[in-house]
Amino acid sequence: MSKTKIAILGATGHIAKNIIMGLSKNTNYELFLFARNQERLQAFLKAEIADCSGIAVHSFSSFMELNYDAIMNCVGIGDPAKLKKVGGDIFRLTEEFDNLALRYIENSPKTLYINFSSGIAYGSNFNTPADQNKTAVININNISSTDYYTISKMNTEAKHRSFSKFNIVDLRVFGFFSRYIDLKMPYFLSEIVNSLKRDKEFVTGSNDMVRDYIHPRDLVELIERCINIRNINDVFDVYSLEPISKFQMLEFFEKNYGLRVKIEKETEITSVTGLKSNYYSLNRKSDMIGYQPQYSSKDAIISELNYIL
Repeated sequence: MSKTKIAILGATGHIAKNIIMGLSKNTNYELFLFARNQERLQAFLKAEIADCSGIAVHSFSSFMELNYDAIMNCVGIGDPAKLKKVGGDIFRLTEEFDNLALRYIENSPKTLYINFSSGIAYGSNFNTPADQNKTAVININNISSTDYYTISKMNTEAKHRSFSKFNIVDLRVFGFFSRYIDLKMPYFLSEIVNSLKRDKEFVTGSNDMVRDYIHPRDLVELIERCINIRNINDVFDVYSLEPISKFQMLEFFEKNYGLRVKIEKETEITSVTGLKSNYYSLNRKSDMIGYQPQYSSKDAIISELNYIL
């Protein structure tokens, strides 16, 4: 039986590393990894995977020359500080690699293209969680820098649905935490971990929030379901068995890791993608392809913390 050939763009990214780890365990897959920093990618593979016989590292210049059954686009900016710095260039970055994948499937229409989108495609208003009826609202006459990322994701998804004859899936990721996270990034869980490592008091505001962290195994399971279907053009929200609130996380870290927490009066907080009190989804359309998550957000945190701390 011939192996399923899978290309992964942006293979040094946080999510991509988890996908590589998950898929590399299946001997029926052959992975083609693409990254600008190939040395860093090779170092990751050497450190994490004992047998790399089914994995090859390539430069982007050779992408169009090889054959794939599936392409995964993991290219993106995970660092909020970098996202703020690039500003409108987020459109160019998104278009560059999306168009690269689209050019390939135009020549190979049976190939499946999986693009990693974001929950921010719903817009920046998350006073309530996303669902199948939620609409994204953009003030077209007063577009701000916090809208750039949203518009880039909406534009990409709309483009993919317009190419209905091609096999394209967009997966909207809301939250993701793993052993490969860059602890220098100012994410909530990163800051908690850093506080524990430095034995430092964790200071946070009094407002609560809810997040949904998918377990890496559930994410890989969803990806494999899309690969097995092949003939599909759709978008699915990525979700865990159960989301988790900020104060549930703080209680867990206080009880199990001795985290010292200080609650201060809420001050004005800014975010490059807007504030999101309930950043998770109730849209369960992926049920139709048989996706049933096995792990909650808390499970994902516990599992990955064992490797970090």
